[in-house]
Amino acid sequence: MSEIFGRVLTAMATPFDESGGVDYGQATVLAKHLIANGSDGIVVAGTTGESPTLSDEEKIRLFRTVKEAVGGRAAVVAGSGTNDTKHSIHLTKEAQRAGADGILLVNPYYNRPSQDGLYAHFRTVAESTSLPCMLYNIPSRTGVNCLPETIAKLSEIPNITAVKEASGNLDQASEIRRRTKAVFRIYSGDDSLTLPILSVGGSGVVSVAAHLVGREISEMVKTYERGDVGKALSIHIRLFPLFKVLFITTNPVPLKAALNLSGVNVGKPRLPLVEATAKEKEQIQSVLKELALAAV
Repeated sequence: MSEIFGRVLTAMATPFDESGGVDYGQATVLAKHLIANGSDGIVVAGTTGESPTLSDEEKIRLFRTVKEAVGGRAAVVAGSGTNDTKHSIHLTKEAQRAGADGILLVNPYYNRPSQDGLYAHFRTVAESTSLPCMLYNIPSRTGVNCLPETIAKLSEIPNITAVKEASGNLDQASEIRRRTKAVFRIYSGDDSLTLPILSVGGSGVVSVAAHLVGREISEMVKTYERGDVGKALSIHIRLFPLFKVLFITTNPVPLKAALNLSGVNVGKPRLPLVEATAKEKEQIQSVLKELALAAV
């Protein structure tokens, strides 16, 4: 069950039209583009997809739209986790009905539950579905860190098969690996840490940069797995400026600017996020030109 996610998943941006509505046609185009360019799977309505500003109806329609776009060519992982267990169960069931292949469950944000609360929340949601679930540990966004011992306990639940580890802490990734079985998958939640996490037993990445360099990231992962660490490192070093510039301000603001500058129209972010500043766009454009990614 854990293999369904693949190695490189893209946390897909949600395209908006000029009026600020979800552009489902462009979402179809973007999803197909991602699968054609190195992604094994697509995470829909995650952080990069601006999930806090999407309604339930928009999320469910996006799950269905992306699944119809990619069919069986890639895993579609639905971001159905919220800070309300009952609500998370509702969205998870709707995601399964919409055809999702897996579920992404973020730490409950704002409430700041204890480790026992995190365990109870994730277990309850996972037990509401037959789909494989990926935990999403991102303390900087949620105000709470799901500790390795809690993740290890959760990994014993049959359909909790992976974690997107976005604490930025390699020691934590190592401790998760130490405490869990080899079949439990650890994915980097930060592009710049993909290669380091592979070195401590990680399986791949839930990527932002794969919107632009998915093939290269996929090659980096495969090259590392083949044992050619030097080549994997050279790819990492080449892409490192892009990994960093995509986070010069709140994600997905830089990504949306980069995609628009590269000729892939995804519109503006939704309030309370605003567009990248002129200075930020200049920095992004400079890196895109360096990597020959800017639109002519």
